[in-house]
Amino acid sequence: MVAKLSQNFWTRTARIILRNRILILVLIAAITVFFGFQWQNMRFSNTEANLLPDDHPTNIEYEEFLSRFGEEGNAIVLAVRDSTLFTPDKFNRWNVLSKQLAAFPEVEFVLSTDNLQELVKDNDLQEFKLKPFLEKEPETQEELDSLRTRLFNDLPFYDQLLFNKESETIRTIVYLDKDIVNTSVRKDFILNDFHTLIHNFEGETGLDVRISGMPYIRTMNSQNIIDEIGMFITAALVVTSLIFFFFFRSFRATFISMCVVIIGVMWAFGILGLLRYEITVLTALIPPLIIVIGIPNCIFLINKYQQEVKKHGNQALSLQRVISKIGNATLMTNITTASGFATFIITDSKLLTEFGIVASINIIFIFILSLLIIPIVYSFMALPKTKHLKHLNKRWIDAFVNWMERIVRERRISVYITSVILLVVSIIGIYQIRISGSPIEDMPKNAPFFKDIRFFEKEFDGIMPVEIVVDTERKNGVLRSANLRRMEEFSEVIREFPELSRPTSVVDLVKYSKQAFYNGIPRYYQLPTSQENTFIMDVARKSKGESDLLKNFVDSTGQVARITTFIKDVKTERMEEIEMRLRENLTKTFPEDRYNTSLTGKALLFLKGTKYLVKNLILSLALAIGLIALFMAYLFRSFRMIVISLIPNLLPLVITAGVMGFVGVPIKPSTILVFSIAFGISVDDTIHFLAKYRQELTANRWRIQKSVYAALRETGVSMFYTSIVLFFGFSVFVLSSFGGTVALGALVSATLLFAMLANLILLPSLLLSLERSIANKAVLKEPQIDILPKDELPEGESLDD
Repeated sequence: MVAKLSQNFWTRTARIILRNRILILVLIAAITVFFGFQWQNMRFSNTEANLLPDDHPTNIEYEEFLSRFGEEGNAIVLAVRDSTLFTPDKFNRWNVLSKQLAAFPEVEFVLSTDNLQELVKDNDLQEFKLKPFLEKEPETQEELDSLRTRLFNDLPFYDQLLFNKESETIRTIVYLDKDIVNTSVRKDFILNDFHTLIHNFEGETGLDVRISGMPYIRTMNSQNIIDEIGMFITAALVVTSLIFFFFFRSFRATFISMCVVIIGVMWAFGILGLLRYEITVLTALIPPLIIVIGIPNCIFLINKYQQEVKKHGNQALSLQRVISKIGNATLMTNITTASGFATFIITDSKLLTEFGIVASINIIFIFILSLLIIPIVYSFMALPKTKHLKHLNKRWIDAFVNWMERIVRERRISVYITSVILLVVSIIGIYQIRISGSPIEDMPKNAPFFKDIRFFEKEFDGIMPVEIVVDTERKNGVLRSANLRRMEEFSEVIREFPELSRPTSVVDLVKYSKQAFYNGIPRYYQLPTSQENTFIMDVARKSKGESDLLKNFVDSTGQVARITTFIKDVKTERMEEIEMRLRENLTKTFPEDRYNTSLTGKALLFLKGTKYLVKNLILSLALAIGLIALFMAYLFRSFRMIVISLIPNLLPLVITAGVMGFVGVPIKPSTILVFSIAFGISVDDTIHFLAKYRQELTANRWRIQKSVYAALRETGVSMFYTSIVLFFGFSVFVLSSFGGTVALGALVSATLLFAMLANLILLPSLLLSLERSIANKAVLKEPQIDILPKDELPEGESLDD
């Protein structure tokens, strides 16, 4: 009854569409214009994605740190490693660059050799004060050499902060206004004024300026995303249109299909603007995804139209049958694809939730556009010519289908043995997969800013901040001698890790105070003894200059201190090991009954976020499998058919996971997406095949072999067409400079290719081998919905044959 109602619904839908052609086209045009106006609300992400939910303990700790010490990611770092910098002209020009940067309203403060301050003791006033390291520009090489010696030998406080003593690399740190760090103002400043200034400096001096820092990395990374959107859309259009034309040999059909997906892309951008979602590395993939997923809809609809025209030559009847017969099938397959993307919505990650919402909505939209535009446009055109129908009789396609049929008919045992071997080998590969928590792994390796990241990593032992917060639970308790020694003890632990940079904390300032107390002699750069501490702290309390420096390391109450270090880009396992050992030593050094400590920072935030996301995405994949299994149960009302249908779709996922393990592609936010996306798309072929198979069973009075081979020949061509389009369509993502996007494209393409072969070879083999278990009316009951109508039978046959 439900199936009959469904067929009546699609028949009425076909009449409504064809009788209101002009009105529908006007509505589509109006909606497209409306979405076009929403483009002005699109904005690109100005912050790195926070993969953790707001109420996650790690996130809460980080927010508490920011509220106490302020934004940690507002520094852009410039560096030069060149001995010619230490000539008067170039050294003075380097200092002029610092002044020029400090003059911009977007810059809060610049720390460089130009304004470097030395902590000295005023013997008359008995207090510390800051005096300029550079009292005047050096005019001679002798003056500069003297300054150079003092800088590298007399100021250990600034080692690894403003310079690397061993390589004599010099840095300038530009602190941006914290209010503009996460806005588009930052991007405009860096891409325009900042870059112009650096370019001019390099042109005048011949020095190579290395640039890094989170604001700069984020800006350049997001600019790469913007640049790649246009490339992906263009590449997807070119590739899919060429393949489409190769299959159909019709400029008209190709042009109509391209119009459909271009409108779909316009709607996708409009949805992003309407929902006020930022364009991120994930949402930037949606427009080309819509092209790749929309073209198979066009293939099914146009192919069916041409088949109907070839059969009886009646245009009106052909268009009506396209809608009534293919509409339900394409709706079901688009729903399963959208379900694969919609499962991302359940994750607590804002990044993935927005991606899932926009992608699933637009997949349904591209289906609606295909179903409306293609029949309506063809209704205004003449019937396809004979040359446009030649592709329906391609010999090489017949040869491909015959090859598959021979394998299913004669080599089923070999198919099963091959499948089991692939399964076992893939499981071995799965055990070799690692999880990546690196924030820079997916960044474009050939980009200048990425090479600069490696430069700073080598010169200054780390790029991502790790913050240790120590709460002494006593006002002004940080500067107590016992607490300073505990912080120094923990700093020694940090120094034992080659992956971590030299830690900086209030301990370094106290050491610097002792050095200043003893007239700047470098060997006194050490913690004062208990007796010295009394005198030095008395002097420090009178000193305004030291109080200003103290703000960077201790909160306003003097109760909470921070120890800052930076970590290199290391493997997740090593990062977790470092974190565990740091926490162990933190508890050992600062007993929990007397201190409140925490470990935070961008590096740990990203690590925790990645692991949290992977866990959620595994759950979303399980949900996708469960949803589609329920969907199959609703369609076919048979548990055995559910199992049979899932096997050829799960095996490709396992094979892909195994390949990832052997090739060394880690599990990370970008690659974990592969499985939900590929599963949602590949199951479409299963639905098409099983729908046709069930129909053939009814027509052939439950003769299994005849029904399987008929279904294989009938659906093999369209499944091959769509799989090839999807394979090459997703392959355009390998053009990306982002490692994660490349992996996503390659892995989804490979998975869909495996899935096509599994659905065309393994699935028919299983149906034939298990025919006694499934080939009866009790198992294959009448489905709730006819995916393909009952009159969709091989030409010349009827239900009464």
